[in-house]
Amino acid sequence: MKLYKVTFLNHGRVYSLYARRVASSSLWGFTEVADLQFDVNDGVVIDPTEERLRDEFGDTQVLHLPMQSVIRIEEVERKGQSAIRDAATGESVVMAFPLPRRADT
Repeated sequence: MKLYKVTFLNHGRVYSLYARRVASSSLWGFTEVADLQFDVNDGVVIDPTEERLRDEFGDTQVLHLPMQSVIRIEEVERKGQSAIRDAATGESVVMAFPLPRRADT
C-alpha cells in the first residue's frame, strides 16, 4: 500500500505528516489527504510532535488542503518522523517536556 509524506504550510508553520491517500479534491482548488498515519506508542516514551498531530488531526477523515499551501508530496517507502516547524526559522515548535534539574547544579 502506498504511503505519502505531505508537507504543507498552516498559520506560519510547516507541517509534515503521513497519509495513505492523496488526490485532487472534489472541492475546487484543494488537495485531498486521507487515511492519516500516526505512530501508536504503548510505551513510556511519547513523541510530543506525534502526540500534538494526533490531537489536532486524529479524528480527521479527510483533510482538504488549499493547493497553494501544499509544499511537497512525496511517495515514501516507510513512515519517518512527523514534524511541525516554524516557517521562518525551520525550528521545531513542539518541544519535549523539560526534565527536572537538580538544585545543586
